[in-house]
Amino acid sequence: MTKFSYSEYLSQFRNAGGKCNNAVSRLRGDSRRGQSQSDPLSEPEDVEPVVFAVRRGDVKAVNDLATSAPLSLLKENKDGWIPLHDAAFCGQTECLKILLKAHPGTVDKRTLQEQTALLLAVSCEHLSCVRCLLEAGADPDISSKNKETPLYKACELENMDMVSLILSYGATVNQRCGQGWTALHEAVSRDNTEICEILTSAQATINPSSTYSVTPLIVAAQRGQMRALCYLIGKGADVNMQTCDGITALHEASKNGGKESVAVLLTKHADANKPDNSGLLPLHIAAQYGHHEIVSMLVSVTSRARLRHSCVSPLHLAAEHNRHTVAAVLLKTGADVNATLASSHSMQYADRRATALYFAIANGSGKTAEVLLNAGASLSLDPVSPLLMAVRQGCVSTVSLLLDRGADVSARLPSYATTFPAVVALCMNNLPLLKCLLDNGYLLLEHVGHIQLCSKLTELLDSREEWLAVKRKSLSPRPLMHLCRFRIRTQIGRHRLKSLPSLPLPDRLIRYLSLAD
Repeated sequence: MTKFSYSEYLSQFRNAGGKCNNAVSRLRGDSRRGQSQSDPLSEPEDVEPVVFAVRRGDVKAVNDLATSAPLSLLKENKDGWIPLHDAAFCGQTECLKILLKAHPGTVDKRTLQEQTALLLAVSCEHLSCVRCLLEAGADPDISSKNKETPLYKACELENMDMVSLILSYGATVNQRCGQGWTALHEAVSRDNTEICEILTSAQATINPSSTYSVTPLIVAAQRGQMRALCYLIGKGADVNMQTCDGITALHEASKNGGKESVAVLLTKHADANKPDNSGLLPLHIAAQYGHHEIVSMLVSVTSRARLRHSCVSPLHLAAEHNRHTVAAVLLKTGADVNATLASSHSMQYADRRATALYFAIANGSGKTAEVLLNAGASLSLDPVSPLLMAVRQGCVSTVSLLLDRGADVSARLPSYATTFPAVVALCMNNLPLLKCLLDNGYLLLEHVGHIQLCSKLTELLDSREEWLAVKRKSLSPRPLMHLCRFRIRTQIGRHRLKSLPSLPLPDRLIRYLSLAD
């Protein structure tokens, strides 16, 4: 028998790269669930001679140690690994056979992370080691601490040969892993229909629910995996199953922009009128995420009655998330531009907002607001005027748009009983916006009919040449002509003032009433 030299193996191991560096890298990179893996090669100084021999694939040395020091084969490192784990991890099949022959009872020995040699071999895709361990009686259903089984890991790696081999040794095809997923969930998430076929041929359940009642079909819809989606439907998957939140595959496809997935689900009788636990239909979800093509597909199959009874309309969600294209599609297909929120939903907001227009303005979407106004959106359905919200947002273009459409510039804040113009109070730190309001002629001329401008405001007007016209109109004392004009405009009413240019009146009179003189 050749004498074994510890120092020789120490030297050889430190000067060589080792055969399993690639496997280490692969295992390190396997962090799909955020689980960190221990690096068995991180401290070579602490590794036992038998482990050196295993990692180098020195069958003779391993055999010698198995004969001369059999107990050394059972010694664990700080991570609970024994030489058997190293052999499986590094793909040393011949060494693995020797270790199993010496201690057959260790075939299912687990590390501190609950990993068996079989799981390590599968993780590194060492097919011959996997076969060797299974032939030695390894249990294919033992899971690691993060609930991964060898079958699940093989599906994750998309290794068809390994999946078939593990199943042939009696692996439980429907065993649940992390978050209640089965191997079929994992194969579907990879869009690997070949592995799906292997699993279903082994009696995998088509509609298994995860911890949150997520089925493989919902996973396919969520990730846009069309091949897997069509395969599952062809195998009889239930297209209307819901998660614990009431989400269906159609909800997920609508959320993630899966136009093809939505089309397939609808042709297979997916219910577009099944709400989630929040009362939202797939149409709501598509509108919220801005998928206008999906919105067009869902509008025709969505019940109007269902929409009326939901707490919020798809148009509200489109406006809230600045989806002007979706808003245009919804309005074109008959959505009510003046639909209001359910009172229970409106009360969740401090300003008790009610209309889609208010949502658009509150979220700074001038383009969506313009689409809604063009469709006839009312400016008087919200407790707080949309104009006040636009002023508060400081958006000059939106304020101008609302004023052009007849917004009431004298609107007040419901919670503040004061005659002081609310729009002025909200824009005192925004001079361009204040000028925009004053240029419209509403505030200054109609709220200071009998009031002297303060010195600071007069000084501000003097300092800006472009505001001289505003100052001229505010000079005191007010001429009788202006006071009469003020009274006439009050009698006409603000909304009808917009029609002045179309009246059969002399041009000079129109200019007078329009505050142009």
